[in-house]
Amino acid sequence: MQRLYDFIRRHPTGVDSFWAVVLLCMTVAAAAGVPGDAGDRWGVVVIGALLSVVVALRRRMPERMLLLTAVLGVAQLVADVEVFPSDFAMLVIIYTVAAHDGPRWASRFALVGGACAATLAMVRWPLEETGAGGKIFFTVVMTAPFVLAWVLGDSIRTRRAYFAQLEERATRLEKEREAQAKVAVAAERARIARELHDVVAHNVSVMVVQADGAAYVMDTAPDQARQALETISGTGRQALAEMRRLLGVLRTSDAPESGEYVPQPDVEQIEDLVEQVRRAGLTVDFKVEGTPRPLPSGVELTAYRIVQEALTNTRKHGGPEAGASVRLVYFDDGLGLLVEDDGRGASHELYEDGGADGRGHGLIGMRERVGMVGGTLDAGPRPGGGFRISALLPLKPAH
Repeated sequence: MQRLYDFIRRHPTGVDSFWAVVLLCMTVAAAAGVPGDAGDRWGVVVIGALLSVVVALRRRMPERMLLLTAVLGVAQLVADVEVFPSDFAMLVIIYTVAAHDGPRWASRFALVGGACAATLAMVRWPLEETGAGGKIFFTVVMTAPFVLAWVLGDSIRTRRAYFAQLEERATRLEKEREAQAKVAVAAERARIARELHDVVAHNVSVMVVQADGAAYVMDTAPDQARQALETISGTGRQALAEMRRLLGVLRTSDAPESGEYVPQPDVEQIEDLVEQVRRAGLTVDFKVEGTPRPLPSGVELTAYRIVQEALTNTRKHGGPEAGASVRLVYFDDGLGLLVEDDGRGASHELYEDGGADGRGHGLIGMRERVGMVGGTLDAGPRPGGGFRISALLPLKPAH
């Protein structure tokens, strides 16, 4: 059945031609039984053949076939050719024109013509031995198929237009969503670029201070000078790593910034962040597992921002009784983050609308930050309610 349906959809003209041939054969058979001379039979065959053409070409030129059908109907009345099988083509063309997304005059003309067809036929070939009431009833019954054919075709046209509008709207919304996502990513990358720029600038300033100190104590305190040089070496490698991550990130904002560069938030300040959230009324359980140790500035900044975004989301959308937990786990090759809440408030889908500073875009910003340091992020609802964010930040960026 499905194959037959697919074949009809792929070859509509071929299917129409097949039914046109069937209709023509029925017409020829009906003409053989028409009483009278050969002229009457040829009238049936000619009109029937032209009505078969209407069926065959109804999809290609529906308006023209409708006009041809109207002419053939008038000719049938004038030539006194009574109703025969090919008149079924009138129902077909009325349905086709009503379903076709063409000029509205054609649809209205088809409706009026179909409504008048049975009445004209009753006037031209009245039923003998039937009263006025019977004739009216028969006319109404014969008009119903024409009206129903038009109603069916028009409803299909309306439904097709409705689905086309829905598809167009869905396509437009998808394009708008993609555009908004691109804008959000671009804005987030610009913000990350500025923050990483601050990190690198801070590292360079540390290197300058250590170099000046090493030069000052080079002769009097060689051990301190050696320690300062080691600090310069480590800080320089870290700054180069941050600059490597910065490549490919475009700064879209050249707004002037005043003041000296200051270091960005790090992992040690996460505890202060948790205390601030607790003072705001949110219950937060904070634990650190493993042995804390110095981390790359980009990793520390990313960890701090992820926790900040997650706790802000819980406070905004988790509900009045929500609680959260924050876990920092130091591994040999990275830092693990786990932030969970048991919120029952508004849907965490709102998390996509804004970040902790009012300018970020929730999970989009998180993924951008984690991607900048070569880490992985997993976020989604928890079983039973709430939200869960898990991130793994490597100590060394992936090459």
